[in-house]
Amino acid sequence: MQKLNLPEYEFRIRTEGERRYVLDIFRRRYVPLTPEEEVRQRFARYLVEEKGYPASLILTEHTLKLNRMVRRCDILVHRPAGTPAVLVECKSPTVKISRETFDQAARYNMVFRVRYLMVTNGLKHYCCHIDFDHRNVRYLDAIPPYGELE
Repeated sequence: MQKLNLPEYEFRIRTEGERRYVLDIFRRRYVPLTPEEEVRQRFARYLVEEKGYPASLILTEHTLKLNRMVRRCDILVHRPAGTPAVLVECKSPTVKISRETFDQAARYNMVFRVRYLMVTNGLKHYCCHIDFDHRNVRYLDAIPPYGELE
């Protein structure tokens, strides 16, 4: 595991030959431990452990269809009623967060229409609130706790 701007958590890791795998508790299976996967796993755990997001309402690598193409969003958080509430796009720590990163998350949000978009590379985290009624995007100073989501 590398140094990220996220708390350290215990993960179940196994090695097969030269490859390392981490147990994704949300997908309930081992997945290759890439730098981006480490960010995804640690940020998802951060949402659960630090911000009170219910693990049962989090999906990782959730499939979506956009313009007849199959894509996957990194983390999708639902409300108890089952509607999507938060979409998170994760990048490797070596990838600089750019306008292109936000554009990717915004394209995925055309499918889900969540009010909260988050982007992280494990070093920097950004969160914005989307007001669809007034066509307004407001960047937040911090990741909101689950209980404060609209």
